[in-house]
Amino acid sequence: MLSGFFGIGGGTILVPILLFLGYDIKVAIGISVVQMVFSSIFGSYLNFKKGTLKFDTVLAIGLGGFLGALLSGKVVSYLSSSSLEYIFLGFVVVALARMAYKPAIYKEARCVSPLVLFIIGMFIGVFSISIGVGGSILLVPILVGFLHFELKKAISAGLFFVIFSSVSGLISLSITGHIEYLDGIVIGLASLLGVYIGIQINHKTSNILQKRLLILFYVLVLIYLIIRVFS
Repeated sequence: MLSGFFGIGGGTILVPILLFLGYDIKVAIGISVVQMVFSSIFGSYLNFKKGTLKFDTVLAIGLGGFLGALLSGKVVSYLSSSSLEYIFLGFVVVALARMAYKPAIYKEARCVSPLVLFIIGMFIGVFSISIGVGGSILLVPILVGFLHFELKKAISAGLFFVIFSSVSGLISLSITGHIEYLDGIVIGLASLLGVYIGIQINHKTSNILQKRLLILFYVLVLIYLIIRVFS
């Protein structure tokens, strides 16, 4: 439900929960990627039906994310579990700082070269999937703060990006043996109903309230990760 409401793949929610339940970070990342495939495809379909998703705007970013995420399996194999937890913590800190920043409101999105968008997507893809998140947590602040997207369109674009990064990450992590398919599929199927509910709430919520709730969510995740990593 939070995935549909905030336009995230779900990894920022799911990975900490799985860690709390006793899963190793690498197993949690693999399960998270499977779940993101389900939630991002279904959620993007719903956003397209509601008219907030424009494919031509984010296709270059998505293709870059697909290419970058192909490297995620190597990254997960190379880094230790503790290193991945520190990276995940840093990722949440950056995301929280960017969302807390209040950019000016622009009437139109900024025109950016498709090559630049591709590079942005590739950079986000390689690092985000390596820590079990789809990348929209970084992409949404970039779209709003730098490219001047309206918040709801940025959220739809962020969830669409997760399709590319999660499918590519699933391929890469499968090759390197980091996927628990049964757990991932069970969580993924259950998330479909939640995504539907979250998107319905999304389109009935003001941008200001939605942003405040997103920041609150990041703070709660950050507190848990700090306790886990440093205790």
